[in-house]
Amino acid sequence: MTDSFARQQARTRRFTLGAPRAFQISPDGSRITFLRTKSGDDPVTCLWEADAATGAERLVADPAGISADEERLSPQERAHRERVRETAAGIVSYAADAAHSLAVFALSGQVYAVALGDPRAAPRQVPARSPALDPRPDPRGGKVAYVHQGALRVIDLQTGDDHVVAAEEGVTFGLAEFVAAEEMGRSRGYWWSPDGARLLIARVDESPVKRWHIADPAHPEREPATVRYPAAGTPNAEVSLVIAPAAAAAGGTGTTEPAGWDRKELPYLVTACWDDDLLIVAQTRDQKTMQVIDGTTGELIREDKDQHWTDIVGGVPAQLDDGRIVWTEISEDTRRLIIAPASGLAAAAPLTPPGLQVREVLGTDGGVVLLRGSTESTEIGVWSYDAGAGGTGGLAEIATWPGVHTARPGGGTTVVSSRTLAAKRLSVRIVRHGKATGEIACLAQEPALPHPRPRFLNAGPTGIRTAVLFPSWHEPGGRLPVLMEPYGGPHAQQVLQACGIFLRPQWFAEQGFAVVVADGRGTPGRGPAWDRAVAGDLATGVLEDQVTALHAAAAEFADLDVSRVGIRGWSFGGYLSALAVLRRPDVFHAGVAGAPVTDWRLYDTHYTERYLGDPAENPAAYAASSLINDPERAAASVIRPLLIIHGVADDNVFVAHSLRLSSALLAAGYPHSVLPLSGVTHMTPQEVVAENLLLLQVAFLRSALAAAGEEAETAATGM
Repeated sequence: MTDSFARQQARTRRFTLGAPRAFQISPDGSRITFLRTKSGDDPVTCLWEADAATGAERLVADPAGISADEERLSPQERAHRERVRETAAGIVSYAADAAHSLAVFALSGQVYAVALGDPRAAPRQVPARSPALDPRPDPRGGKVAYVHQGALRVIDLQTGDDHVVAAEEGVTFGLAEFVAAEEMGRSRGYWWSPDGARLLIARVDESPVKRWHIADPAHPEREPATVRYPAAGTPNAEVSLVIAPAAAAAGGTGTTEPAGWDRKELPYLVTACWDDDLLIVAQTRDQKTMQVIDGTTGELIREDKDQHWTDIVGGVPAQLDDGRIVWTEISEDTRRLIIAPASGLAAAAPLTPPGLQVREVLGTDGGVVLLRGSTESTEIGVWSYDAGAGGTGGLAEIATWPGVHTARPGGGTTVVSSRTLAAKRLSVRIVRHGKATGEIACLAQEPALPHPRPRFLNAGPTGIRTAVLFPSWHEPGGRLPVLMEPYGGPHAQQVLQACGIFLRPQWFAEQGFAVVVADGRGTPGRGPAWDRAVAGDLATGVLEDQVTALHAAAAEFADLDVSRVGIRGWSFGGYLSALAVLRRPDVFHAGVAGAPVTDWRLYDTHYTERYLGDPAENPAAYAASSLINDPERAAASVIRPLLIIHGVADDNVFVAHSLRLSSALLAAGYPHSVLPLSGVTHMTPQEVVAENLLLLQVAFLRSALAAAGEEAETAATGM
């Protein structure tokens, strides 16, 4: 069972293959488009359409029927997929016109279009230049914009006229820069006007950004890849916005006009929204100020300030049919929904109650706003707010039973996706005018694993959300070594009321561990004060919370053997694992650090400076949070086994992090192991690599913790 699950998890891309996603709904609510592979182990994503009244599905576009060639990706497309954590192939994204009568997508750098709502329609290739990135139709469905070699182009679907809208040597138009895609949740770089006559386009000049190089030591004959990486304290890309006509201009490239805001004061372009009005959201470099700006007039609509940082909330700004703007604000330690005309947004009163943390605005449907939020951080529910009802009376529950839910609204139809502890797979319901009409099938494989049954507790005075998992075969009274499996940092939770998130921890439990998962301070869902508890220090508090959670779990469950405690994690979790064995060897007896951030000066600007500030102005915060100086201190204490794993092709957390830590460990005389993964990025999507990484970690932890147990027994007996 263990080997089959490890391979199955890798082959199914962590059981995401076969799960429907990327839902869009026609304006009348009658049709739903979505992406899904044909089975739970098929990596090729297809475009589908479902009838909202019955749930009946039809295949709209299948890459296998379009091209028999193996998928070919440009370096830019590979980088984009890495940023959005896309591991599947085929049609991984698509865009539709306003009437939902046309969808366009890219496949191997070619643009394709297909009519929606017509069972006879077949995809047709659009004669756009290749490689094409991010094709999007205009709202009326007559033209398609796309990016080719850094220029934004528009092609007329009737005439085939293909012309440049914005181009300039040495810069790119229409693409998101690295920090926008990696940290801000903005993966796009242009927006159509509602009438399809103009485009709002991001102009990105990366020349100020430092060049970093990624070599493959396994292939010394290959040239290193050169990337622009904005490390903390170094220059970012210069981003501005221009507005250009979509129509072809005589003599070539059309004229552009700037869409203004004070880029010197607010250099980060967070997002844009072009519905009735053109709205721009921008942030200061220190992220303590965020503004909503009228992109046409330059008028300030709203300004938010925070002594630590302002939060980027998905889905806002949005506009209702009557032009009112949807935004959020913080009061009573709660992020809350606000809705107001532009003239009143600055002073708008909150519409959701204290304690309901708004995490994301999922969309609008007429005068109704759909939002995702939490009243308990281990659950994520869906609520609607009817902006015509006024006050808190407009709030209604859509999906608030224990679990993790999301939704997509449109035309009186809502598609609700749910994950719960009771089911290993995603469920997707169609709700039409308040009545359930059908389901969209999830074809993901059932994990070959006993059903996870986490035991939840709130640890310590702050109520750290903690889950404990035991082997399915465990009998009470049998002592088990403990494996902590945290992420433990901002932006991600591991303790949620959803089965899928506990599949890997349960697999580790089946190998003979009691697995403890804890979401300490800084993890989302518990409110602004909890989020900001890591300001200025990414190490001390998050490590203390893992220790608190471990001790609370051991007090609750006597079978946890705290003389044998391992810890493993990836990315921030990898950083936390190394931190644990170096700073608290009295608690943690072995660690596996996957792709760890070891020196925060080597991580990107937008993430790192939010928490630690400018390294030139706040060097003490970087010294306190980084690991590079720890080995010398740790070597004078108890030395614990540490396995460091890193993909040498990682362009998010560069392998330099692990190499510098290894050098510091060696210089301090601290024994450790390093596993470099040739050709592997931050996602480790390769099937054999992903499977064997799990097996290798189990072997390492078993050996290290067995030795820790013998050491503890010797100390106890004096023999």
